[in-house]
Amino acid sequence: MTTPDTPTAETLPPPRHGRVGGAFSAAALWTSQQCGRASTFVVACLVILVWAVTGPFFDYSDTWQLIINTGTTIVTFLMVFLIQNTQNRDMAALHLKLDELIRVNQDARNTLLNLEDLTEEELEHLKGSFTRLAGGGVDSELLEEAEQDLAHAAHDIKEAKDRVAKVAARAGDRTKP
Repeated sequence: MTTPDTPTAETLPPPRHGRVGGAFSAAALWTSQQCGRASTFVVACLVILVWAVTGPFFDYSDTWQLIINTGTTIVTFLMVFLIQNTQNRDMAALHLKLDELIRVNQDARNTLLNLEDLTEEELEHLKGSFTRLAGGGVDSELLEEAEQDLAHAAHDIKEAKDRVAKVAARAGDRTKP
């Protein structure tokens, strides 16, 4: 079910790979796909095996040890950024999919759309409310409490967004000549 404001494959902007960010995202996606393959794991194991076998030829020297230490450190350092980029993109896509499901479901509460904006404490409080609700059957008092918690969280999010908008507006006024 699409509405006029619902993006479709035809209305979404084409991916931009001309910029550095687009190139990085494409490289991160490709790398994450390659690193998840069994063949990549086998190649990594073979590199370690070759390194270990060459130990006696180099008398297990400091340079021989430094080679594997440096190589693994560099790979690990770079993989952190590539994997984080991929996870961020996957999580954003997952949020959009869930947001769409919540939005089109008539029985869903749209206040759930912004849960990722809550603090840890607020999320734990909501989680406790829903856990009690799920564990105790349909208790109208618990349901009421959960609805109040969501309403309170939605209000807090709106207030925070309003404060951010005011600060941004003040910062914009200071930069104008």
